[in-house]
Amino acid sequence: QVQLVESGGGLVQPGESLRLSCAASTNIFTFNVMGWYRQAPGKERELVADITRGGSTNYVDSVKGRFTISRDNAKNTVFLQMNSLKPEDTAVYYCKGTLFRSDFWGQGTQVTVSS
Repeated sequence: QVQLVESGGGLVQPGESLRLSCAASTNIFTFNVMGWYRQAPGKERELVADITRGGSTNYVDSVKGRFTISRDNAKNTVFLQMNSLKPEDTAVYYCKGTLFRSDFWGQGTQVTVSS
């Protein structure tokens, strides 16, 4: 069974940075796509950023220029570097891996941006 475990969330002030990590129990190169999603209270879960096996990346407009998704295949880990955080970035952040036609989700990590 594939497992994804997120870490790195926390409470930060506006303008600060965080780096989220998503560690997979299997070789991440096998995933077609890996991505970060977030869900704020009362809102639907949304895609934040994803990265394909080939390294192509995609970002939601609201985080372009501030967030960077990357992968370390040797460590089976996907990262989300978040800079210049804003209060509206507050949410639970989830990692998702798509393997063939199956989606695997992590348990989520809370990110709170508040002064």
